[in-house]
Amino acid sequence: MSSPISRTRARGVETLSLDATGTRNALSAALVSGLASALADCAADEDVRAVVLTHTGNTFSAGADLRDPPHPDALVGLLRQIVELPRPVVARVTGHVRAGGLGLLAACDIAAASRTATFAFTEVRIGVAPAVISLPVIPRTDPRALARYYLTGERFDPAEAVRLGLLTTTADDVDEALAPILDGLRRSSPQALAETKRLLTARVLETFDRDAAELTGLSARLFASGPAREGMTAFLEKRDAAWVV
Repeated sequence: MSSPISRTRARGVETLSLDATGTRNALSAALVSGLASALADCAADEDVRAVVLTHTGNTFSAGADLRDPPHPDALVGLLRQIVELPRPVVARVTGHVRAGGLGLLAACDIAAASRTATFAFTEVRIGVAPAVISLPVIPRTDPRALARYYLTGERFDPAEAVRLGLLTTTADDVDEALAPILDGLRRSSPQALAETKRLLTARVLETFDRDAAELTGLSARLFASGPAREGMTAFLEKRDAAWVV
């Protein structure tokens, strides 16, 4: 079985690509475990100056894999690992991002997307809530702007994602937009990058410390509920859930 994560390196920048196109890079137990392992390698390797998190196929991540979901604790661990990694993590998006995939995006330090990318917090439409991913999402976004998309599950574009605080920038050519960012990281002291990242992520980690247990419990309870079973079944059967009016 091939790895769900592919890896390349160029001038100190390690690129980790979500590479499970058959499931639209859904957050399966295997993908979460594989990404956590790759990030641990990057943290231990002094030659890695920064990490780019990207994807193969037209979807960055479709969210939780409903057929093989990771344990909520594993997803919390992965999100925290990105936030705590002593290297900047840069998201590079050229496709669609849904639900749990937005948690990965929010955990990254810098995020860039092409103008063709789309985004949606779809949890409410399958009977659950964006619980665990709120750990990095809420501290890094505008609360009034976020409320609309958390509550409706509507799709939004990259310009709106920038306004929310989910993206740093958007451009027709995402690699062109990222070139000066990666150049800046390559020119920066590894020690300075690590300590500056600690300053930037302190409040996000406070949220993890305070709320992780409560939100993992909420996630587990909702996914085991009757409405969630109906919502997930409806999604897999490509029909409206019973509550749609």
